Amino acid sequence: MSNPVKIVAILTARAGKAEALRALLAGMVAPSRAEPGNLRWDIWQDQADAARFVLDELYVDNAAVAAHRQTPHFQDYFARINDLAERTALVADPVEVA
Repeated sequence: MSNPVKIVAILTARAGKAEALRALLAGMVAPSRAEPGNLRWDIWQDQADAARFVLDELYVDNAAVAAHRQTPHFQDYFARINDLAERTALVADPVEVA
């Protein structure tokens, strides 16, 4: 049996790029949520810093993560994200998850 995979990414917009970052992320919501292996794809905005966003993603397994990374919408995101933001991403396996 496969384990679900959680991805949490923290993206901090570069100076003057917060709206462009927000638009890029918003464009990822519908196609990412429509992927067969996706269980969650949410965007959060930091209350203390409006230029910082948190992506909360959940996939059925590592194969679903790999499939996500091959989609046109992810490839577009990946080609543009470094110009818009600094990012840190965690890919985690479940330990005790309800």
